[in-house]
Amino acid sequence: MSEPREPQGRTGGESPSAHRPDGPSTAGLPTPDVPRRGAEPEQGALRLGTRRSKLAMAQSALVADAVSKVTGRPVELVEITTYGDVSREDLAQIGGTGVFVAALREALLRGEVDFAVHSLKDLPTEQPDGLVLAAVPVREDARDVLVARDGLTFPQLPRGARVGTGSPRRMAQLNAYARGHGTTIETVAIRGNVDTRIGYVHGGELDAVVLAAAGLSRLGRLEEVTDFLSVDTVLPAPGQGALAIECTADNADLVAALGELDDPFTRVAVTAERSLLAALEAGCSAPVGAFADLLADGQIVKEMRLRGVVGTTDGSTLVQLSTTGPVPETHDQAMALGRELAAEMLAKGAAGLMGERAH
Repeated sequence: MSEPREPQGRTGGESPSAHRPDGPSTAGLPTPDVPRRGAEPEQGALRLGTRRSKLAMAQSALVADAVSKVTGRPVELVEITTYGDVSREDLAQIGGTGVFVAALREALLRGEVDFAVHSLKDLPTEQPDGLVLAAVPVREDARDVLVARDGLTFPQLPRGARVGTGSPRRMAQLNAYARGHGTTIETVAIRGNVDTRIGYVHGGELDAVVLAAAGLSRLGRLEEVTDFLSVDTVLPAPGQGALAIECTADNADLVAALGELDDPFTRVAVTAERSLLAALEAGCSAPVGAFADLLADGQIVKEMRLRGVVGTTDGSTLVQLSTTGPVPETHDQAMALGRELAAEMLAKGAAGLMGERAH
C-alpha cells in the first residue's frame, strides 16, 4: 500500500460520521474546476474496471468523472462479474474476504483495465504484488442505517422484530444494543442488492433491514432511511464509506494522476482500521467493527481516536475498546495504531469471539 501524504491544515468540522448529503454523493471527488494534469485526449480512454451492481456502477461513474477531469482523458466503464456477485452462498462460507475484488484485480494484472474502483471494506488487508492503492478519496458517511416499515427507528421496533442483514458484525452489535435496552430482535441473514434487501421490508417479510449509509447516498436514496445508527451504537466495518482506487504499480503516470484524488486523513483513518482487522487475523466477513475519527481543538485537528469491537452474533458478549493519539503522519504510524488496539482486544478475549480466524 502506498504511504499517505502528510495531513496538513484540515479543520475538524468534517466528521465522516456526521456527513449527511441529501442526494447522490460526490464526497472526495474533484469539482469541475480542478486543474487537469495535462494528459492529452489522443492517448485514448482510460478503462475503469467495476462490478456490475447499481451501487458499484454509481460510485464508479463518480470516480470516472473525477479522473477524467484530473487527466483530461475520457474514462470508460468496463463491467466485470465477480464471484461474490454470482454466488448466493453466505459470504462467510465462500471466503468473505476478496470475493468481490479478485476478478477486478485479475483484470488489472492482465492489462484488461487500467484501474479499478472497490468499496474499501471489501478489500483484503494484504496488498497484492504488482498493484497499488493509488487513491482513497474523502470518506462518505460511515454509519449504518435502518430502513424499517412504517418509518420506525431502531428503538421503536417491536420486541422480536425481524431485522435483515448479511453482516455478523451488525448482528452482534444490533443484538447487543437491543439486549442493553431490555428488548430482543431476530436478526435474519440476507444477501442481495439494495433493491432486494429493501424489498424484503416493503413485501412484509422483514420489519427492517440494515444497510450502509454511503451506499444509499451514492444511489440518491437516503430518503428511504428511517434511522441513522450512531457509531456510538454500531461501529461500521473497517473502511466502510470509503472507496479504493487501485491500479498497477508500474504505471507511474496513472498512479500520480489518481493520487490527486487521495485524501490523507481518510487514508490514515482506514489504514488504522484495516490494520486492526489484519492484526486480529480476521476477514471482512468477521464480526469486527472499527472506526477512526478525528478529534479537533477548535479548528485544528489534533488527535485521532480508533475504536474497535468484536462480538458474538447473538450480542451476548462484546469486546469493545478505543485508543486516542496524535493523527498518524505516515502509513507505518497508522498501522501501529491499529496493531496496538488489536493487541489490547486480543488480551481481553477477542479471539474467542470471532470463530475461525482468517490466515
